[in-house]
Amino acid sequence: MWNTARRFTPNSSGLEHLLRVPSMPRCSGWGSLRVLQKLGKADETRDVAFEEMVSKFNKQMVEGTKLQKDLKAYQAAVKTMHEASRRLQDCLADMYEPDWFGKEEMDTLAEDTDTLWLDYHQNITDKSLLSVDTYLNQFPDIKARIAKRDRKMVDFDSARHHFGSLQKGKKKDEAKIAKAEEELGRAQRIFEELNVELQDELPVLWDSRVGVYVNAFQSLAGHQEKFHREMGKLSQNLNDIMTKLEEQKELNEEANHSDSASSAPKSAVTNGSDGDLPPGFIYKVKAIHEYAATDGDELELKMGDIVLAVAFDNPDEQDDGWLMGFLESSWLQNKDLSTKGVFPENFTQKI
Repeated sequence: MWNTARRFTPNSSGLEHLLRVPSMPRCSGWGSLRVLQKLGKADETRDVAFEEMVSKFNKQMVEGTKLQKDLKAYQAAVKTMHEASRRLQDCLADMYEPDWFGKEEMDTLAEDTDTLWLDYHQNITDKSLLSVDTYLNQFPDIKARIAKRDRKMVDFDSARHHFGSLQKGKKKDEAKIAKAEEELGRAQRIFEELNVELQDELPVLWDSRVGVYVNAFQSLAGHQEKFHREMGKLSQNLNDIMTKLEEQKELNEEANHSDSASSAPKSAVTNGSDGDLPPGFIYKVKAIHEYAATDGDELELKMGDIVLAVAFDNPDEQDDGWLMGFLESSWLQNKDLSTKGVFPENFTQKI
């Protein structure tokens, strides 16, 4: 008369068994039916395999919700660190005086640091958290359908119980029996439809968790690696700027405490009577920045180099902001007039 619901195993199924149900008063409502089922006086549909799937579903939902919560907490921590980093960079920018070494580089570094934090925060949101949110959006609907399936299972059991009771009654009312049989068929069809759908969907959902976890953490790990690599470069740049600022400070202190005679004006040229000084010597300078020569007539400067500035052979050849000179170490060693070259004046400081 009825096929048992596909993929579930009721304790009793089919009209043949229902005819063996002992005669008893019809229960009113789910509560009464549940009491009778607990007492063993009414059949109860049980599906152990489905119950296991529901148990996995509940476990999966709890784990996914915890992952979502912890990812949001991590995202909030990144935002807090970003804000703290920005305040620290702003503090440094406010204190950094315009004539200090690397002022422009410092401003650029602050902008790059802020951009790096923004990108990191956005990538966590778009690539890790969003995928977990999408994954969890499936659960409310499936949870509601599981609850509906359970209610329809009770309806099915109630219809079976009612039909069996009418069949075993002393006075058979064929009209009531026919109506009960119709209700039983309808309850069974509704229950089976929900039951089959969920038995198809729940295993697929259970298996999908692996891909979601891999995507979330693989994406997070990739963006973490990139963020810390790029932040490491910016940190090294900041360290280099601070090191050179310290060197600039030391050079300034040496210049302020120097007992050297005041430098002669640019037009005043000595006759080179001092054997240790080249012809046309004007004054000494010290390199406060490194300078890479870009032409054959230029001097290569390293931080701390001492240069003996001399007058140009032809003053008309001198460009503003450039000096002519010898590296002191090279001159004292070789006294070679061909080793002189030009260099930028603002990369040096008179001593």
